[in-house]
Amino acid sequence: MTERTEDNESQQRWGGDIQSPTLLYVKGSLFVLLGITSAGLLLLHSPHWKTAFLLGVCVWSSCRAYYFAFYVIEHYIDDGERYAGLLDFAKRFVRRKR
Repeated sequence: MTERTEDNESQQRWGGDIQSPTLLYVKGSLFVLLGITSAGLLLLHSPHWKTAFLLGVCVWSSCRAYYFAFYVIEHYIDDGERYAGLLDFAKRFVRRKR
C-alpha cells in the first residue's frame, strides 16, 4: 500500500478536511476562546507581571514556530510538499532521514 493510499484512507476514516467556511470560522473562534480563557485563568492564578510576560513570550514563540513549520518550510525549504499538521511533518522528516 502506498503512502498516498494510506493518507486517503485516513482522511476518509476521520471525515476528511473541513470544507465549510462557517465551520472553519467556528473552529478558529473556539481556539481563540480557549487561548483567552486559559491565559485569563493563568493570570488569575498568578497575577504577576512576570507571569504575563512569560505567557506573552510563550504565545509569541509558539506562533513563530507554527509560522516556520507551515509557511517557511512549505514555501522556501520544501516547495513541493504540503503537510496536514505537525505530526505529519515530523513523520515525513523522520522518513527522509532513513
